[in-house]
Amino acid sequence: MASGRDKRPPWRLGCLQLLLLLLRSSAQAAHIKKAEATTTTVAGSESAEGQFDHYYHEAALGEALEAAAAAGPPGLARLFSIGSSVEGRPLWVLRLTAGLGPPPTTATGLEAAGPLLPGRPQVKLVGNMHGDETVSRQVLVYLARELASGYRRGDPRLVRLLNTTDVYLLPSLNPDGFERSREGDCGLGDSGPPGTSGRYNSRGRDLNRSFPDQFSTGKPPSLDEVPEVRALIDWIRKNKFVLSGNLHGGSVVASYPFDDSPKHVTTGIYSKTSDDEVFRYLAKAYASNHPIMKTGEPHCPGDEDETFKDGITNGAHWYDVEGGMQDYNYVWANCFEITLELSCCKYPPASQLRQEWENNRESLITLIEKVHIGIKGFVKDSVTGDGLENATISVAGINHNITTERFGDFHRLLIPGTYNLTAVSTGYMPLTINNIMVKEGPATEIDFSLRPTVTSVIPDSTEAVATPGTVAVPNSPPGTSSSHQPIQPEDFHHHHFPDMEIFLRRFANEYPNITRLYSLGKSVESRELYVMEISDNPGVHEPGEPEFKYIGNMHGNEVVGRELLLNLIEYLCKNFGTDPEVTDLVRSTRIHLMPSMNPDGYEKSQEGDSVSVIGRNNSNNFDLNRNFPDQFVPITDPPQPETIAVMSWVKAYPFVLSANLHGGSLVVNYPFDDNEQGIATYSKSPDDAVFQQIALSYSKENSKMFQGRPCKEMNVLDEYFPHGITNGANWYNVPGGMQDWNYLQTNCFEVTIELGCVKYPFESELPKYWEQNRRSLIQFMKQVHQGVKGFVLDATDGRGILNATLSVAEINHPVTTYKAGDYWRLLVPGTYKITASARGYNPVTKNVTVRSEGAVQVNFTLVRSSADANNESKKGKGESSSADDASDPTTKEFEALIKHLSAENGLEGFMLSSSSDLALYRYHSYKDLSEFLRGLVMNYPHITNLTTSGFSNTSAEYRHIWSLEISNKPNLSEPEEPKIRFVAGIHGNAPVGTELLLALAEFLCLNYKKNPVVTQLVDRTRIVIVPSLNPDGRERAQEKECTSTAGQTNARGKDLDTDFTSNASQPETKAIIENLIQKQDFSLSIALDGGSVLVTYPYDKPVQTVENKETLKHLASLYANNHPSMHMGQPSCPNKSDENIPGGVMRGAEWHSHLGSMKDYSVTYGHCPEITVYTSCCYFPSAAQLPALWAENKRSLLSMLVEVHKGVHGLVKDKTGKPISKAVIVLNEGIKVHTKEGGYFHVLLAPGVHNINAIAEGYQQQHSQVFVHHDAASSVLIVFDTDNRIFGLPRELVVTVSGATMSALILTACIIWCICSIKSNRHKDGFHRLRQHHDEYEDEIRMMSTGSKKSLLSHEFQDETDTEEETLYSSKH
Repeated sequence: MASGRDKRPPWRLGCLQLLLLLLRSSAQAAHIKKAEATTTTVAGSESAEGQFDHYYHEAALGEALEAAAAAGPPGLARLFSIGSSVEGRPLWVLRLTAGLGPPPTTATGLEAAGPLLPGRPQVKLVGNMHGDETVSRQVLVYLARELASGYRRGDPRLVRLLNTTDVYLLPSLNPDGFERSREGDCGLGDSGPPGTSGRYNSRGRDLNRSFPDQFSTGKPPSLDEVPEVRALIDWIRKNKFVLSGNLHGGSVVASYPFDDSPKHVTTGIYSKTSDDEVFRYLAKAYASNHPIMKTGEPHCPGDEDETFKDGITNGAHWYDVEGGMQDYNYVWANCFEITLELSCCKYPPASQLRQEWENNRESLITLIEKVHIGIKGFVKDSVTGDGLENATISVAGINHNITTERFGDFHRLLIPGTYNLTAVSTGYMPLTINNIMVKEGPATEIDFSLRPTVTSVIPDSTEAVATPGTVAVPNSPPGTSSSHQPIQPEDFHHHHFPDMEIFLRRFANEYPNITRLYSLGKSVESRELYVMEISDNPGVHEPGEPEFKYIGNMHGNEVVGRELLLNLIEYLCKNFGTDPEVTDLVRSTRIHLMPSMNPDGYEKSQEGDSVSVIGRNNSNNFDLNRNFPDQFVPITDPPQPETIAVMSWVKAYPFVLSANLHGGSLVVNYPFDDNEQGIATYSKSPDDAVFQQIALSYSKENSKMFQGRPCKEMNVLDEYFPHGITNGANWYNVPGGMQDWNYLQTNCFEVTIELGCVKYPFESELPKYWEQNRRSLIQFMKQVHQGVKGFVLDATDGRGILNATLSVAEINHPVTTYKAGDYWRLLVPGTYKITASARGYNPVTKNVTVRSEGAVQVNFTLVRSSADANNESKKGKGESSSADDASDPTTKEFEALIKHLSAENGLEGFMLSSSSDLALYRYHSYKDLSEFLRGLVMNYPHITNLTTSGFSNTSAEYRHIWSLEISNKPNLSEPEEPKIRFVAGIHGNAPVGTELLLALAEFLCLNYKKNPVVTQLVDRTRIVIVPSLNPDGRERAQEKECTSTAGQTNARGKDLDTDFTSNASQPETKAIIENLIQKQDFSLSIALDGGSVLVTYPYDKPVQTVENKETLKHLASLYANNHPSMHMGQPSCPNKSDENIPGGVMRGAEWHSHLGSMKDYSVTYGHCPEITVYTSCCYFPSAAQLPALWAENKRSLLSMLVEVHKGVHGLVKDKTGKPISKAVIVLNEGIKVHTKEGGYFHVLLAPGVHNINAIAEGYQQQHSQVFVHHDAASSVLIVFDTDNRIFGLPRELVVTVSGATMSALILTACIIWCICSIKSNRHKDGFHRLRQHHDEYEDEIRMMSTGSKKSLLSHEFQDETDTEEETLYSSKH
């Protein structure tokens, strides 16, 4: 911070003064505090290690740190680099703390720092940020040597310090600038441009103006120009520093945050943090131990009259610094940092270094010791006792939270006093401990034990069971009175994130029968994106019940919507069951309230803000309401985590109506928000009339809004909105807005509501906003019950049809049905022609009259389009019938279980009821893995069978490729049961999948006969687990190697996922092909790999079309949707931070195209669909991450065990009842499967209508059609007739044609004989007549020669069957 912020020109001091300056002690050294001076570079010679009379240049710095580390005992120090400067110089850090152990031989960069230690707070000291401020660079080397040698010699104070504290010393953040600086240059007379001065880095950038700033006036600085800052930010983010010092030069004072203010006045503005008293305490601790600083009168030349009370100052009050490091540490990390100006002269002669060290030694050690003040402890899971990382610790009355470290440990710096602390963690009940006493000295120790709660995220792809007949809008509860006065909210204050989090958890805990708190994901800064669901059946979509949402605080500094939604939650909860209006609304509507879409921006905003943009954008500085895909304008900004989370959410729920709450004006704005020309003009949507109606429903209840002249006192444009509503584009163009995306990409109608002219009003104004908007909020929600609603049903079985389309004539905006076939279509009163259609069905059109009093219910029943034709084709060809009416009660029970597990939260409840006490704390080597599998078989012999699918082939030994079957009859073939395969470890350097499959196997075994769901799944499924396909590669891979390819291939250097071909060359692939894939008896296969977070489906090879793509993508999406983050499509892997994978699912060739993959071979030759799951960005993450990875993937893995029981189950037999094996089942003219022993077949298919052709040698081909449901299997019975065809034609036809042919031949022979006899008689008669009529004959010949048609000879005697040549021949005779 300080240093180099001069406001006086450098020529104020004369040459004499400059000469005297170099001779004075550091207390009297010349100084101009705010000089933006530049210097030329003249590097001095490197000094010997440990000397006070030379500066450490170039490599000498690293050598000096190595020597300092060597001064201590083994295991005390680690030297590593956090990155490099522009010119490639290392940014050295020396870590000092007891118990580090020997340094790793191969680790580099941050990995070389070693593991964190539980309960030990981290402190860092950073020097030489400005290259020409050099005292800190030297002093930190001296401090390193003092700490290390003091620990070795047993100094009690230093031993205690390093036994309890994790200290990090970074002597030079700007080594390039240091090498350009000149010894003896106190920063007085330089006038060169930026870049020549040692102050800046080699690209001319001031490192202490290059950090993200909460009060930034422009875009955040580009880190490409400041690799030093980028490295430091990365380092801070990967640690949990508690305390920090930023060491500068140019004055003698301790400065504390904030360094700037929203107004950015040059000087004199005290910019106070929420922890102002703590920062003053820390600054005084340093200053009071410094002989010059504590006087408050540094007497620096040029600033002789400048004083600092107690030797400390607020940064912004001294002078405004935007983009400083100390504010970044406090705002964006757990870390409390102060800035320490060590000497008036920036680069004093080396002869003064000993004195500078003596001045600062005690202050530096004292500051490090202050990391132990306040409150410390652990936050743990009350059930498992595990530490909870990233739990939030909030202090009542202090608006600044910290989060726990990796082991659940925390250190909250506080001055002496009494405090109330609250610990909050996602998935746990918050806990508050009151009246905690903090005294001077060591921290008070307090531990939190949090109780787990049920918290859900994006729902799975299925729903609860209900029938259309059970849906009705409820009546008012008995005993309610129309004169009842509802209870109004009482909590009117601004809720920062921890306050909001506690508020939401409190109401979810107090009203569990009507609420469910869940999160859509996390913001850029990892704050939860909370949603509160309010419904009489929370957590379940009730068929026929519409879903509604409000979203607030999309722009972080527009806060009224955030507070109104919290008020609305309180209002609905407190009035349910007593107020008729609220009760009816909650019982008939599933309501979702998202108070803050941009919690990061909110934390940067300022109360009282009317027009600024501070906090408007998210933490990546993107406007979230310009970040959605747009119909007119390509959006080039990368999709933000908040945007992706909301899009995934909206596509997962059947929302009908929504509003997006903003601030800055007073109007309801409806689509479209932009147009093709990009100008302000009316952009009409197909549902313009509907949007005007719902917009008016809000504005007419807000009298000030309805007047249409908002913000008259602020509105310089004198805007007028008739009745308080406006078309978005007619007001101003907004490309990339959320409301248009909702309307165009989903069934949801959304408007944007501007709630007031002041974006962040003062807290005292909040009751007024509630009073103005409470009726509007309720009336707008009621609009979800307008228009038309109903079900689209299958005429065959009466079940709802998913994704049927409802089209309204002359309105070009269709909507689609949800899972039970239910739909909602908002319409204004009038008469409409509505058509329901679905693939495989004949459409149905109805005339519907919509009235103003609630939605009219209209159901559509669709007939399958080819049902009649199919029935006709079956006559005389055998039978094809449904087998849904199976009478086995256990089968019915299991079908009900699958339906239940497919419902919303079905798997969630199952997992909570099952034992999951698994020991996921280390990776299994090949030997460990083998012993683990044998142990399972020994302990669970009745449900497990361990075999070897083959061997790997190394020069040293053959390793088994183990295959574990889990089934109630593991040694017997049960062809009627579906068979599922889990495979992992095809790449040995990605062993997470191996550990997940071992955990899955143990989970199933532990819960068999204890948990009824697991028991039934195991009893009715054949589960095959191949945990390690490449055991040789696994043995070569190393833990924590996130990008290394060591172990990726097998022992022969072959990538096994390129060897699944007809001429496979590797023993591992041959084993899998021969023993698993080519048996063609699997219904589904899941392969686990690493390197990202997504699911890919076939094919990996480039192909033009993908057969069965709908089903393959459905299976992949099912896995991704059950994963807490995968479905969001943003893996956020290093070096791929902008990667966007829609829905977390992609065709293999689109992600990483290659030939010879296992899943391509499985589909093509094994007739088994296979998906590949990439479980983590890091190939081989730390074992400490395994429990979290299991938690992330457990639900998805179990969903596959449920899904394998869906699709089509079939039985093929002949008319005698004999099962037909090896029959070919062709689906949709592409997919082929074969019947197993007993005539069974099973194939997974996406929900919808599918065609089936059954072919068997010696039998007639059968044709059928089946409808596949999303939550149950469809059963088909195919009965063959004996093939009575000859030469490929029906026997009856062949016999008939043969008989007819013989009859025709006999008849033809008779006719020929008769004709021959007649001809003989004619010939005789002809000769006789020729002799009698010779002259007539000659005339006839002439006529014939001229082609006359009147030939008498031809007419009377010529046989019509003879040719002209035959006739002439007979005449000549």
